[in-house]
Amino acid sequence: MFRTLRDAFKIPDLRKKIVYTLLMFLAIRIGAHIRIPFVNPEAVKNLFNSADDSGLFGMFDAFSGGAFKEMSLFALGITPYITSSIIMNLLTIAIPRMEEMQKEGEEGRKKIAKITRYGTIVLALLQSFFTVYGLGSQLFYDYNFMSVIIAIAAMTAGTAFLMWVGEQITVKGIGNGISLIIFVNIISRLPFGVKKMYTLATASNKLIPVILLLAIYIIMVTFVVLIQLGERRIPVQYAKRMQGRKMQGGQSTHIPLKVNMAGVIPVIFASSLLQFPGTIATFIGEPTGFWASLINFLKITSISGALIYFVLILFFAYFYTSITFNPVEVANNMKKNGGFVPGIRPGKPTVEFLSNVLNKIVLIGALALSLIALLPVLLSNVFNMNVTFGGTSLIIVVGVALETIKQIESQMVMRHYKGFLNS
Repeated sequence: MFRTLRDAFKIPDLRKKIVYTLLMFLAIRIGAHIRIPFVNPEAVKNLFNSADDSGLFGMFDAFSGGAFKEMSLFALGITPYITSSIIMNLLTIAIPRMEEMQKEGEEGRKKIAKITRYGTIVLALLQSFFTVYGLGSQLFYDYNFMSVIIAIAAMTAGTAFLMWVGEQITVKGIGNGISLIIFVNIISRLPFGVKKMYTLATASNKLIPVILLLAIYIIMVTFVVLIQLGERRIPVQYAKRMQGRKMQGGQSTHIPLKVNMAGVIPVIFASSLLQFPGTIATFIGEPTGFWASLINFLKITSISGALIYFVLILFFAYFYTSITFNPVEVANNMKKNGGFVPGIRPGKPTVEFLSNVLNKIVLIGALALSLIALLPVLLSNVFNMNVTFGGTSLIIVVGVALETIKQIESQMVMRHYKGFLNS
């Protein structure tokens, strides 16, 4: 990886893209420390310090690089854009007009991107409003109409700026800009986690548990890499056919089915649903009676909560994969182009074969996601330590790093071939 980065800096065009991306990272981290006017930072810290770091607040804070607990300009992070993108993906399945728009090519994608941006602004306005409304007077030095409007406008503008930065990185930089924003925000919290672990190891005489914990995390990183890179390749053969006086087709290729096809989406959806009641309780006060029992029942640290978490991850893994990969459409496209899976007849038998293989792969990926997501919770209980770097963050960091390195390598290969042909 480091050799790839070193070689990339030798190519002027690629070096400009990497430097541009790094400068955007700097802008993101500067904005994360610009506080919203009239906000009382100490009151906010006291409020969030009483909340569970492994809860929904902790996830939002990790995705925003600490900006959520600081109530800075980028407090909402890029999550409204991610939510808007997911909603658009769902709408393209549910609404035929949206599906047609997606198939229109570049123009259709531009229209969908435009709607996604508008949706991001609307969601940012709603999230900022409910955040300010939920925290109420304890958020501000002086709680009045003007301070509320300024806070909502500042958080919405921060999300809009991050959305623009993400798109600029994608066009002018290296990698997927939105993913890299989350990546750099999560990585920015890593030194605080290391410092916390060091303090715990030296002050509480837990050096051996900390070393064991670090060793387990190294193994987890290796496991995540294997899951992210793992895929089942379905062989596809294209029949030869005459077009004019030339023989076309006859080549062999494959359909890559990734083990973790749904990515980190199932974990985010499952944890958000599970932790939503507890998050609402933080705003409205200490729950009692039925609500207290329900929140305790849904806590991921409990056996019941862990089982529900596991089932939700399985459900969302199958659900999101069914949206992103359609065996019927893939089989029909193969049939139209004269392609077939060796030993499988085109049409319905191909659909059934792809569906069976896909279901098995999704199950393996979902089980792996569940293990990665639940292992930090288990480690926290075993070692009696608050593990701040969760499985969700680990999957995102490793996945984005691998994809970015792949993109750098592919651009280096293109430039190498270009130089070879020109010479």
